[in-house]
Amino acid sequence: MGARALGLPAVHRAAGLPRRVTIWEVGARDGLQNEPESVPAAVKIEFLDRLASAGLGVLEATSFVHPKWVPQLADAADVLAGLDRRPGVRYPVLVPNQRGLERALEAGVRDVAIFASATEAFAARNLNSTLDAQFGMFEPVVTRALREGLAVRGYLSMCFGDPWEGPVAPRTVAETGRRLLDLGCWQLSLGDTIGVATAGHVDAVLDAFDAGGVGVDRLAVHFHDTYGQALTNTVAALRRGLSTVDSSAGGLGGCPYAESATGNLATEDLVWLLDGLGIEHGVDLGALAATSAWMAGQLGRPSPSRVVRALTG
Repeated sequence: MGARALGLPAVHRAAGLPRRVTIWEVGARDGLQNEPESVPAAVKIEFLDRLASAGLGVLEATSFVHPKWVPQLADAADVLAGLDRRPGVRYPVLVPNQRGLERALEAGVRDVAIFASATEAFAARNLNSTLDAQFGMFEPVVTRALREGLAVRGYLSMCFGDPWEGPVAPRTVAETGRRLLDLGCWQLSLGDTIGVATAGHVDAVLDAFDAGGVGVDRLAVHFHDTYGQALTNTVAALRRGLSTVDSSAGGLGGCPYAESATGNLATEDLVWLLDGLGIEHGVDLGALAATSAWMAGQLGRPSPSRVVRALTG
């Protein structure tokens, strides 16, 4: 598939938006972990290299989770060993426990993330823990990572709804998230794991964090597009001044522990939105769309991103 002549949206900047947004690209980790078949390490390495060439400055490379639980990422060490890490580009990895952190340190990783739950049900299914006990699991991981000079990001899943518990109270999300920040996470990514959030719900969650003394400068958002609301929810967050948005090239991904979760917000769709709002991001949309079209070819199916299809179809 060759890239079409690239059209760009007209720019109409709205008041109160951030001047620049950091795109936290999760396609190589959160995207590929949900594939039915494992993608070869060489393809993952090329994918990450192409994404870096497109101008993305944060590329979540992989996860050191046990291969029994996520076999698609069993080659994490091989991917990192073969990766040409570019100056100025961050390559964070997910570490579920102390063993995962050890493997990350052996691989020379400088950025790690932990993955927590805002609900009892998901903590039980994903972490084999309880909502309260999970912090005891994370504390030694974060402490060791900080002692080694690593930056630690926190992911909080099920922030807007849980398939087993239903709606999640914004105050509960804020209280749980604050505990991750207090452990030493420099940033907290709020996950709409099953894609049920709406714009008003986003405001309610951010209000709860604000009431608890946590500003948007410590927060990021991670939306899934199950009901087609990911971009709308992103705009709601941007209007509150939030300036880090997680997304996945080509809209790859989901959640292997929540069957109702469909793909992540597509990075190309996000970039098109940001371009139209006049918000800086540093990404070459044409190169990015071509990369996602290439990856769609590797996976043997069309990209779910509408922008990718519009530009490369």
